[in-house]
Amino acid sequence: MIPGLACYAGLIAVLLAPAPAGATTKGLSQIVTPDLQPVGQLSLSLQAQARPIGNPYELQAELGLTKWIEAAVFQGFSPDEQVLGSEIALVDHGPYLLTTGFINWSTSGVAPQPLLEGGYYTEHEKVMAGAVRVGNRDEALLGWAYDFNSTWRLQFDYQGGKENFVTAGFTWNVTRALQVNPAVYIANHGSHGASGYIVFTYTLPLW
Repeated sequence: MIPGLACYAGLIAVLLAPAPAGATTKGLSQIVTPDLQPVGQLSLSLQAQARPIGNPYELQAELGLTKWIEAAVFQGFSPDEQVLGSEIALVDHGPYLLTTGFINWSTSGVAPQPLLEGGYYTEHEKVMAGAVRVGNRDEALLGWAYDFNSTWRLQFDYQGGKENFVTAGFTWNVTRALQVNPAVYIANHGSHGASGYIVFTYTLPLW
């Protein structure tokens, strides 16, 4: 499917779906995480953020294709661009996770950025670390999250590189299907200015 159309098709699917899937607190504000989207579940997101972070308004569709593979597509509006990403689970045993894949393959000319990331996930605490290849350099990925319960998560993450950020935020599962994730981004360079970010996500089963 054409990347830009995938998001619109997903939004239509929300209207046609008979029942929502059970949402979980997943993902962090800035970095990709090593846990994959459950098989057959589609998450549709509307993301708004300050321009220093990236495209101010984006739609995202993320789908678990198999137990080991997920794919995601972003549709940005200013500029108009489509961005692809995919993850493959190498290890998913007990609390240990190891994932590879690529992110940020954009129609605006950005090449795929390969990554390798591990995680240690317990019932409440999640710790993750890895690296992503951006151009000719490697950038660190670090994240920590604490799930108080199935409704609330506190989260912090960091990506190396002067164009990236340290973030602090939380995830709120408003219902079993709808979650909200606001965060503050602190720039790694310059005056370390703060920028705002929020994403709304709706999850539903396709099969």
